[in-house]
Amino acid sequence: MSAKFPTPIVQFGTSRFLQAHFDLFVDEALQNGQAIGPITVVQSSGDASRSNRLAALAADEGYPVHIRGLENGDVVERQQKVRSVTRALSTATDWPKISAIIVNEAEYIVSNTGDAGYAPQPADSDAEFNQQMSFPAKLRLLLRERFLAHGRPITIMPMELIPGNGAVLRSCILALAANDDSNFLDWLEHRVIWANSLVDRIVSEPIEPAGAICEPYALWAVEHQQGLVLPCLHPSIELVETLDNIEALKLFILNLGHTWLAERWQRKGSDPDLSVVKFLGDAETFNALQTLYENEVIPGFTAAGMEETARSYLATTLDRFLNPFLDHRLADIAQNHRQKVERRIQGFIHWAHSHGDTTKKPTLAAMINKVPAP
Repeated sequence: MSAKFPTPIVQFGTSRFLQAHFDLFVDEALQNGQAIGPITVVQSSGDASRSNRLAALAADEGYPVHIRGLENGDVVERQQKVRSVTRALSTATDWPKISAIIVNEAEYIVSNTGDAGYAPQPADSDAEFNQQMSFPAKLRLLLRERFLAHGRPITIMPMELIPGNGAVLRSCILALAANDDSNFLDWLEHRVIWANSLVDRIVSEPIEPAGAICEPYALWAVEHQQGLVLPCLHPSIELVETLDNIEALKLFILNLGHTWLAERWQRKGSDPDLSVVKFLGDAETFNALQTLYENEVIPGFTAAGMEETARSYLATTLDRFLNPFLDHRLADIAQNHRQKVERRIQGFIHWAHSHGDTTKKPTLAAMINKVPAP
């Protein structure tokens, strides 16, 4: 697990999503000479039970990713090895090494730590490293070490599914550093690029100890800002002027649909092995989902002047839901369900209202109020 070359990319998070998304993109870009370099992966949770995953991520032979589904009407089924990760560490056991890499090697920091990683912790106010700190608190300490060493700029690209994720992480770090040296605060504000981005790919199953099964569709949309240079070039990476419309489509069509399915699955007995495609094999469920989109979701996009785009995206979304190759379990989708209801369901209603949509949304409202839908 020691890199043969410097790793200009440091990634916080070991999820199967990152394995089949960002890490795969960097691997393919490296093969084409279009990436800045390989990756050091950092496990910030300190979960000792995942030590095998860390070792497998950085193995010389790489780890497998299976891509299966439909692409432009054609069946796609291929397997490839991902070798972009050349070092894998844990904050619980390797903090000095991680600090040295951030100081001496890193040009980019990417993350996908999940909602739990951002939750404030009592240890966040500690002056020195504590494994019980939140991810932003740990990152603040690492950035401070970089500032004190040489103050070179760095680009930070969070991938958490949080609107304005770069701006949110920046605010978290600045709040934690409020009592630090003013020069450090100035560096954080003016010498660090905090990129907003949005990711999309259904990664349905893990391959143990590392690897994943995913669909062909993939997207990493990055919001352009002055001075921002991407760490790699890839057909699935888009540099856009604003994420607003892309974010609305993903959160309020694909993610909203997933959350509605999870709610219905919970009410129907919560079979732990039931997948999206099998659940939608029930005609009543599939018709109810289509009715929800048509009567409650599309009117919001119509009010926003996005009806044509939304209908096209919806057609692609339904094809992705019906991918017969993916075992996308509803038990996985239902994790952190109430938080997802707030972000995706209540968030959509507020967004639609802000664009002038006054149509009734009884099914979505029932999910917010936790009462049986009509």
